[in-house]
Amino acid sequence: MDQLEFLLLQFLVPDNAARKAAEEQIRKLSKDSQIVPALLHHIRTAQAPNVRQLAAVLLRKKVTGHWMRLPAEGKNSAKSILLESVTADPVQPVRRASANVVSVIAKHAVPAGEWPELLPFLFQCSKSAQEDHREVALILFSSLTETIGDVLRPHFSTLQSVFVAGLNDQQSNRVRVAALKAVGALVGYIQTEEEVIMFRELIAPILNVSRSCLESGDEDVAILAFEIFDELVESPAPLLGPTIPVIVQFALEVCSNKSLESNTRYQAIQIVSWLAKYKPKTLVKHKLVTPILTVMCPILAEPDARHSEDEVSSDRAAAEFLDTMAMSLPKKHVFPPVLAFAVNNFQNPDPNWREAAVMSLGVISEGCYEVMKGKLVGVLNLVLEALKDSEQLVRGAASFALGQFAEHLQPEIVEHYERVLPCIFNVLSDPVPEVQEKAYYALAAFCENLKEEILPYLGQLMERLLEALQSHRRDLQETCMSAIGSAAAAAESSFIPYTERVLQILQNFMISTKDEDLPVRARATELVGIVGLAVGKGVIEPVLPNFIEAAIAGFTLDFSELREYSHGFFSNVAEILEEGLVPYLPRLVPLALASCNLDDGTALDFDDSGDEADMSNGLGGLSSDDENESDNKRVRNISVRTGVLDEKAAATQALGLFALHTKKAFMPYMEDCLKVLKKHAGYFHEDVRLQAMIALQHLLTATQATFPSQNNRISPESKHVLDTVMDIYLRALNEDDDKDTVSQVCSSIVDVIKSVPLEAVQQYIVKLSEATLMLLRQEAVCQQTGDTDGEGDDDDLEHDDILMDAATDLLPAMASCMGGGFEPIFRQLFEPLMKFATHSRPPNDRTMAVACVAEVAKEIRHEIVPYIDTVMPIALKELSSPEPTNRRNAAYCVGELCLHGGETAKLYYMSILTALHPLFTDRETDDGVRDNAAGAVARMIKANAQAIPLSQVLPALVGALPLKEDIEESESVYGSLCGLIFASHPDILLLIPQLVPIFAQTVASEDVKPEVKSLIGQAVNQLCLAYREQMQGLLSALPPQEASALGAVMGQH
Repeated sequence: MDQLEFLLLQFLVPDNAARKAAEEQIRKLSKDSQIVPALLHHIRTAQAPNVRQLAAVLLRKKVTGHWMRLPAEGKNSAKSILLESVTADPVQPVRRASANVVSVIAKHAVPAGEWPELLPFLFQCSKSAQEDHREVALILFSSLTETIGDVLRPHFSTLQSVFVAGLNDQQSNRVRVAALKAVGALVGYIQTEEEVIMFRELIAPILNVSRSCLESGDEDVAILAFEIFDELVESPAPLLGPTIPVIVQFALEVCSNKSLESNTRYQAIQIVSWLAKYKPKTLVKHKLVTPILTVMCPILAEPDARHSEDEVSSDRAAAEFLDTMAMSLPKKHVFPPVLAFAVNNFQNPDPNWREAAVMSLGVISEGCYEVMKGKLVGVLNLVLEALKDSEQLVRGAASFALGQFAEHLQPEIVEHYERVLPCIFNVLSDPVPEVQEKAYYALAAFCENLKEEILPYLGQLMERLLEALQSHRRDLQETCMSAIGSAAAAAESSFIPYTERVLQILQNFMISTKDEDLPVRARATELVGIVGLAVGKGVIEPVLPNFIEAAIAGFTLDFSELREYSHGFFSNVAEILEEGLVPYLPRLVPLALASCNLDDGTALDFDDSGDEADMSNGLGGLSSDDENESDNKRVRNISVRTGVLDEKAAATQALGLFALHTKKAFMPYMEDCLKVLKKHAGYFHEDVRLQAMIALQHLLTATQATFPSQNNRISPESKHVLDTVMDIYLRALNEDDDKDTVSQVCSSIVDVIKSVPLEAVQQYIVKLSEATLMLLRQEAVCQQTGDTDGEGDDDDLEHDDILMDAATDLLPAMASCMGGGFEPIFRQLFEPLMKFATHSRPPNDRTMAVACVAEVAKEIRHEIVPYIDTVMPIALKELSSPEPTNRRNAAYCVGELCLHGGETAKLYYMSILTALHPLFTDRETDDGVRDNAAGAVARMIKANAQAIPLSQVLPALVGALPLKEDIEESESVYGSLCGLIFASHPDILLLIPQLVPIFAQTVASEDVKPEVKSLIGQAVNQLCLAYREQMQGLLSALPPQEASALGAVMGQH
C-alpha cells in the first residue's frame, strides 16, 4: 500500500499509458481489505485536493466489499476520518466525495445499529454557523433518505424542521439547493396521514425559495423546485392536497413571465400539465380550469423565441398542454374557455393571435370531440375562413386544424365534404411550402373517412397529388403518399384507372438506397399495400411479387422506419393474398420475429451529476463492489429508440395477420410466435402491447381453423392457445394501465367467447366477471388517475367512452354462452352498470347502459324479470331523448324487456305504446329509430298480442315499413307480422294491400336473411290460398324485379 499515493497521482496525469498502468495496480490492491485504511489515510493527509477527492471516490466504490471484514477499531476510525473530512476539508468537491462514502457506509451501518452517533452529528451540523456544514448535512440527509428512508422514518418530524430551516436559509443559496434536493428525496417515503400533513408544511417554503431565486435570476434553483413538484404530483400519497391552488398560481405566474428563460417557463407549464393528467378532480374541485386556460391560451400566440433547437418553444409547450387538458379533464370545463378564446381572437390584428385562435381548436379536437361535434358548423366556419387569411402562419394553422377535425370529429365532419374539399384544394396551391404540406395533411386526413363522396373530386385530386408526388420535396412526397392512400381506400375500385401510374412512381422510390431517400421509400412501400387493398386482388396480384422482393431487400439497409412500413406492407399483402402468402412465410416470419426481438435501446439516465461523476468517468474498469450502487441514484429519465418501438408494433401486427390469413400453413411458426407475443403482452410501451393483444386473438383463430372443435368440445391444440391467450387477457384487465389496450382486450374476449364452446371458457368466467366489475366501478388500474388529492362527485369526470363501451360488451358476451346461468353474475354487475343510466350522466352513458341491459335480456330471457322495474322507467324516458342513438337503444330495450318480461312487463304496455307513438310520426327524422320502434312493437305483439290494441297499432307499424336502416330488425318485425297472418288475425288482413308491396321490397333486398325471406314466402302463399283473386291483383301490380324475387321465395314452399 506504500505506493498508493504515487498510483493516485499517476491516475490523474494526462498520459493514457500511465493511467492505465495505475488503474491495473489499483485494481490489484483493491482486493485487499487494507485498501480501506490506506485510502482513508490519503483522504486525510494528501496535500493535493484532487488526490483526496480521488481517494474518496475509490473508497466509495470499494468500501462495501470490505466493510464487514474490517475490525471494529477500523470501522470506527473510518467513520471518524470521514466525518472530519466532510466538515473540515477546505475543498468542496472533497467534502462532497467524502459525504458520498458516508452515505454508502451508512446504508449498512445505520440499520445494523453500528453508527448511532451519525444522525445526531448531522442534526448538529445542520444548525452550524458554517455554510459548508449546513450544506453537507442536507446533502447527507438527502442521500440517506434515498437509501435508508424507512430507518429514518421515526426522525421525519426532526428532518422536516431541518429542511424548513434549510429552505429558509437566507445566507446561502447552496444550502437552499441542498434542502430542495433533500425534500425531493423524502417524497417517496411519505405514507401516513401525519407524515402527509407534515410534508405539506414544506410546500410554502419551497415556493418562497423558488420565487426568491427567480427574482435574483437564479432560475436553475426554481427548476429544481419544479422537478420536486413533478414527483409530488405523481406520488400516490395525497401530498399536495389544499396546496394545489397555490402551486398552480405560482406555475401560472412563471408561465406568463416572458422575461424568464424558455426552459424555466416550460418546466412551469409541465407542472400544470402533470396536474391536469394526474389530479384532474382536484383542478375541477378548486375551479382552476378556466383560470389555467385563461393564462395558457395566450401563450399559443407567442412567437418562437428559442435560442437553440433543443429548447421547447413556449407556444409549442402551450399547445401540448392544451391537448393534455382536453384529454384529461371534463370537456364541459375545457371547451367553452378555448372556444371563447378562439372566437375573441379570430379577427385579432396580430396574425400570431389569429394563428393561436385557430390552432387552439385543432389541438383540443381529439379530447373534446363529443362536445365539438355539437358546435361543428360554427367551428368549421371559423377554420375555413382562416384558410383564406393573408398570413401564411394562419393558413398553416387552419390546415392543421382541419386535419385534426378530419381525424377526430368523425363521422360528422364528412357531412361537410362539399364545403371542405374545395377549400383544401385552393390551399394546395399556396405559395408557402409549409402551408402546402399542412394542406396535404388535411386532405389526407379528410379523405381517409370518405367513401363514394370522393368520386366527383377524384380526378382533380389525383392530378394534384401525382404532380406533387413527383416534386423534389421529400416532406411533401411523404404527405402526398398519405393522401393517395386515403383516396385509394375511399375510392376502392374507382381508383383502378390510376393504379398503374401510381405503382410506376412508387417502384422508383422503392429501389432507392440513399439514406436521405429511405423515409420516402418507407412510405412508398406502405402505399403499395394500401392501393392493393383498395383495388383488389385481381388487379394487384400480378405485380405484387416485384414489390414484395423490393420490400424484403429493404431489410438489408438497416433503417428502422423502412422495416416498420415494410411489415405494414406485408400485413396488407396477407389480407390481399390470404393463402397466396404461404410461399413467402419462410422469409417473412423470420423478418418479423427479428424485429420483435430487437434491442429497443432502453437506457436509464441516473442523476449522478457533479465533480465526482466527472472523476468516476475516468475510472474505467474499477467497478464498484456494490452491485446495487445505482440504487443510491435517482432515475431521472428513461430513453428509448422510438423507431424501434414502432417497428416492434408493426412486426407484431404482421405476425397476427400472417396467422389469420394463412391458418394451417402458419402452424409451424405458432410456438415461436406465442413466445414473442407473451413477452410483448407485458412490454413497457402500450403500442406494442396493443398489437400483441390483437395478434394473440388471430393466433387463436388460426389454430381453431386448423384444429376445429368436435362435438362441441374444443381441440387440445386450440385449448392450449386459448389458455395462453385468456391468461394474458385477464392479467391485462387487472394490471394494464393503458385504456386502449384494455379496450382491445375486452373486444377480443367478446370475440373469443363467441368462438369457443362454453366448456372451454367456463373456468375464466368468475375472474372475467370480477375484472368486469372493477371496470364498471371505474376502479381498474387503467382507470386510475392517482388523484388522491381530489374528492367529489365522480359524475363530474368523464370516463373513456371506448373503454366503457368495450367493457359493457363483456356482459352480453358472457350471457350469450351462459344463458340464464349468467343471472347471478349479472346481479353483482347490475348496480354499478345502472349508475351510468342516472339522469346526471351524459346521453352516451345512459344509452350504453340501456343497450347493455337489452343485450343481456336477449340472452338470459325470463331471468331479466327482477330488473324490469328498475330499467323500464329509464328506457321509457330515453325514448324521448334528443339523441337518436338513445331513442334507438331505448326502443330496442323496451322490446326485449317485453319479449321476456311476462306479466311484469305487461304492466308497462300502455306507457310503452304512448312513448313509442311519436317515433312513428313525421317528427321522427331518423330511420334507424323508426326501425327499432317497429322492432319493439313487433316483440310486444309476439309476447302478448292480446294486451295490445292491434287495430290502432298495426297501421302505424305497417306504415313505418319497409325497414330502411336497421335491417337486423327484420326477423322480429316480419316474423311478428307473418305470425299474425298465419293466425288469420282480422286486424292484419285489413292491411294486406299495404303489406304485399312491403314484403316484395323486403325479399328483393340483399341485406335480408334467407330465413326471413322464406317466412315471408310462406305467409304470402297462405294469403294466396285464402284470397286468390285479391292476391293476384296485388301481385300483378308489383314492379317486375320485386315480383320475381317474391315469386322465387314463394316457389320454395
